[in-house]
Amino acid sequence: MAVTGRAVFVAFSGALVVLIAGSTGVWVVWAVLATLTAALVVDLARAPSPRAVTFERDGDTSVRLGEPATLTLTVSNPAHRTLRGLVRDAWAPSAGAQPTTHTVSIPGGERRRITTRLIPRRRGDLPARGVTVRSVGPLGLAARQCTHDVPWTVRALPPFHSRRHLPGKLARLRELDGQHSALVRGQGSEFDSLREYVPGDDVRSIDWRATARSDTVVVRTWRPERDRRILLVLDTGRTSAGRVGDTPRLDHAMDAALLLAALAVKAGDRVDLLAYDRRVRAQVRSHGRGSTVPAIVQAMAPLEPELVESDSAGLVSTVLGGHSRSRQLVVLLTDLNATAMEEGLLPMLPALTARHLLLVAAVGDPRVTEMAAERGDARSVYRAAAAERTLSDRHRITTELRRYGAEVVDADPEHIAPALADAYIALKAQGRL
Repeated sequence: MAVTGRAVFVAFSGALVVLIAGSTGVWVVWAVLATLTAALVVDLARAPSPRAVTFERDGDTSVRLGEPATLTLTVSNPAHRTLRGLVRDAWAPSAGAQPTTHTVSIPGGERRRITTRLIPRRRGDLPARGVTVRSVGPLGLAARQCTHDVPWTVRALPPFHSRRHLPGKLARLRELDGQHSALVRGQGSEFDSLREYVPGDDVRSIDWRATARSDTVVVRTWRPERDRRILLVLDTGRTSAGRVGDTPRLDHAMDAALLLAALAVKAGDRVDLLAYDRRVRAQVRSHGRGSTVPAIVQAMAPLEPELVESDSAGLVSTVLGGHSRSRQLVVLLTDLNATAMEEGLLPMLPALTARHLLLVAAVGDPRVTEMAAERGDARSVYRAAAAERTLSDRHRITTELRRYGAEVVDADPEHIAPALADAYIALKAQGRL
């Protein structure tokens, strides 16, 4: 049961009557109380039962973070009396539901559709919290209330801000693939065609037999092999929880991984995903030549950083024990944290780089670079010294990774996605992929 503002107003009016009557009007008090109680009871009895109301949901089940999702809730009143009152469709605060409360008037035996708009502020699964119906009596004094479990889940997907770089990177891929007559030669590449030699061509690409039959020097053109495997590895350990700007490092890594996945699929490569800290948090395996990008996006959506130290030995063992026994490009998106790298990944690198080509991508914090340039007072000098130490450690770790044969991309959040895509294109141009 719930009382409305009108009931409070009536009770206040009754109190004024009692005050005017004074101490001689004790019977007035009982009369006011009896009248108000009777009105509440009658109003409550005449209100349609909220338990009998039924619901049906419809609408979006997934939406990119920051974009709107529209949900429809159909409210059916099976009673004979008109249902007047409020319907509250409750969602988690991070869902950004608007409006949450709807005023309804549904005649008996009819239904109404109410619409709720969600603008998620957090990635992941957003479940509905329940629908509360408040049925107000005809006098508007009392209401009957009941909460129904009407399940629905909207998955907020990664926003994929780096999508804007995709057309430019695809144009470079088309040039590399020979569609713009910019074919290159590289180790393990596939023969494409013959053409006339031009200054700057690698002399090793000269076809001497074809040259002997021609009046000019003829070279072979090559195209990078297609249908290669790429494994995207997201480190979901404690270092991925650090915020760079207002966004966790893991989310920046996801954005870069999505651009690389979309690019690689367009290039004809197979893309897999592995999210790992101390155990596998998500895994997507490609089958055939179809695009795995939608599956990767769905797998990334509920991932959250785990506040544990990543198990590098378990990660390397999982990668080496995967279903792909052939050489592949392993793209590890992690942080160049000196302590975590020296005690975890670096000792395991020889086993990994002996089997696969490793590309390590890390999101740097531009604030650290800004702090390194600060001067003025003692506090700024100390901050600058700490920032310089951090930058020096990252440079040292980068050098160590390259010494073990790994490629490294270290860039700020604005440039990490295009820099990783450029590194992938460069590997294909060199024939290493």
